[in-house]
Amino acid sequence: MKKLGLALILMVIGQSYADQPQSTQQGPMVIYQSEESFEDVIENIKMAIEERGMLVSGTLHVSDMLNRTGPDLGYSKVFEKAESVEFCSASISHQMTQVAAENMSVCPFTISVYVKSAEPDQLYVAYRRQQLAGEAAEVTQAIEEMLDGIVQDSIE
Repeated sequence: MKKLGLALILMVIGQSYADQPQSTQQGPMVIYQSEESFEDVIENIKMAIEERGMLVSGTLHVSDMLNRTGPDLGYSKVFEKAESVEFCSASISHQMTQVAAENMSVCPFTISVYVKSAEPDQLYVAYRRQQLAGEAAEVTQAIEEMLDGIVQDSIE
């Protein structure tokens, strides 16, 4: 019974932690807040990717899908707007796979832009910290710098 109580407490604490924006220095996601408009940031991200010689492989319209399917599945609305931009870098892909072939599963990289329903006046931009197989500290740092540079260029 004590284990169940402890598990419930940890779940509540974990959910509270997950609901809070993480600083760029901790957590599995790097999350920024911006005063820019949603549309401007999405376009800025696409331009920043292309300016670095990469192609956008897709734009996922996350809020459209979740808002369309949520009511039928019993979920409440999380996002006013949410899109994820996917892209890959041939140079970094080569570096990653030279370290360990299974690192190919990291591409495409994704940067998400979203406005929460609970905070309709706040824009967020997020990307996932990378964890690569093998001795990949150098390429992991290059990925982090690339992703962070794209976001910084897009929200400033």
